[in-house]
Amino acid sequence: MAEIKILIEGYAKKIDNGWLASSSVTLVKSNNKNIIADPGCNRPGLLRELAKHDLRPADIDFVLLTHNHTDHALLAGIFENARVLNESEIYDNDKQVEHNGRIPGTDLEIIQTPGHSHGHCSLVVKANEGVYSIAGDVFWWLDDEEQKTDSESLIKHEDPFTKDKEALINSRETLLKLADYIIPGHGKMFKVERG
Repeated sequence: MAEIKILIEGYAKKIDNGWLASSSVTLVKSNNKNIIADPGCNRPGLLRELAKHDLRPADIDFVLLTHNHTDHALLAGIFENARVLNESEIYDNDKQVEHNGRIPGTDLEIIQTPGHSHGHCSLVVKANEGVYSIAGDVFWWLDDEEQKTDSESLIKHEDPFTKDKEALINSRETLLKLADYIIPGHGKMFKVERG
């Protein structure tokens, strides 16, 4: 079974001339591989958290980008030995191949979850505690928003950056059926409430 650890809880706050925001950054260990999902853009915070786990950027084997928004993807390049995955491809320096929905050498599944952006994916991780979904911005909240996690609130939660509202609702429904725990792009991890 995989191990999962949130290194940075995603945050998003409007400021006078823009945003103070970085995505949730999650470390997954599976079959002796170190995977970072969404490295975000807070370099000092990420390096500090890696060091707390006795890891350096060179120790990371894969980086998964749930989507290409800068607050999720900016730091992908600091992991000099990592292959980088997006919704459909693996990049190993300048070599690009399809990943067929799996992180190589692991049982970690990459599923398509469009809506917030067209090329959006989520990572499904089976751990001893249950099934986790690293959901990127399928679910996210501003820092000053109440994070309601009942199914109806989750499905209806407004996303001002949505590219396809119907696709986003479908993606949310898929993850709520699939996962026991969801790690949102910005906000606290939550347990899925059923029945």
